[in-house]
Amino acid sequence: MNPILVELVRGGITESFHRGVVCVVDEHGDVIFSVGDIKQVCFPRSALKYVQHIPLLTSEIFDHYNFTSKELSLMCGSHNGEDQHVEVVNGVLAKIGLDPTCLKCGAQNPTRKSDWIKLIKNGDFAQAVHNNCSGKHAGFLAFNAFHNLDTSNYLSSEFELQRKIKECVAHFAELETSELTEGMDGCSAPTYAMPVYNQALMYKNLVAPNNKISTEEQNAAKRIIAAVAEYPEMIAGTKRYCTDLMKVTNGRIIGKTGADGVYCLAIPEKKWGISIKVDDGKMGPQYQIAQSVLLELGLLSEEEATMLNPYYEFDISNFAGNFASQTRVVNLKNESN
Repeated sequence: MNPILVELVRGGITESFHRGVVCVVDEHGDVIFSVGDIKQVCFPRSALKYVQHIPLLTSEIFDHYNFTSKELSLMCGSHNGEDQHVEVVNGVLAKIGLDPTCLKCGAQNPTRKSDWIKLIKNGDFAQAVHNNCSGKHAGFLAFNAFHNLDTSNYLSSEFELQRKIKECVAHFAELETSELTEGMDGCSAPTYAMPVYNQALMYKNLVAPNNKISTEEQNAAKRIIAAVAEYPEMIAGTKRYCTDLMKVTNGRIIGKTGADGVYCLAIPEKKWGISIKVDDGKMGPQYQIAQSVLLELGLLSEEEATMLNPYYEFDISNFAGNFASQTRVVNLKNESN
């Protein structure tokens, strides 16, 4: 059983807690920090997005449509559905001659209540373009547009693009395609389960690729890392850890969340990869754990840590504004030695 990594305390009593796994690998793939069972298999979910668009970059498709770094960042993001995100998604679709009705990710309300309320006030409703994965899907559809293919089956695991993505995921995770267990993600795209250790390897290989990853894939990974560092607001948005982490560190630390309690990071200057999984799938504790890991490894300055404190250990107030409980990280002790 994995250790408790985050707990919520009310009145001196541990009211709830979250078990999980942490794995940090160096440029050689050696584990330098770990907590829990790093062989545990789970789905990276949206943390897979940085790899899912590498096939688009290694082909001529990305440059054929003159996609920008900002658009690439959004393709790799899990955005809030803010106006800035919807505008860029629509811009991608316009470039490839398609419209939002081609998106098969499903309609989703904007993440922030204020954006949702604005939709309602304008007499509008949530559409697929507001889905946090709409940028990814718009990028996928560029493949269909380029090859003049029907858009109905672009999410099928048998579709050529999805086969290429699976092969690319295997390369970066240092696994065989036969070792990847396929599932359907929340946006209906294929996703692939793997050990937490291999998710850390995948992120390490984004910034320090092994010699089995082709030169074209290496160059594509560099473009993705550069794009998300330049446009972190496209990866998530207002009051989101992914965006704020990359802004505060000026792209020195690259992060990406995944549904059901996943968080992955790449540290370009150290050539490290980090993967975190919260066992119960609760969203939020993985950011606290990520912040704690970064502090433990000395990767944040005091000023940076202070700016990111709202995502770390914090007090929780009730509706009357009174202090009610506190959530904090515990048991983050390196087990790899």
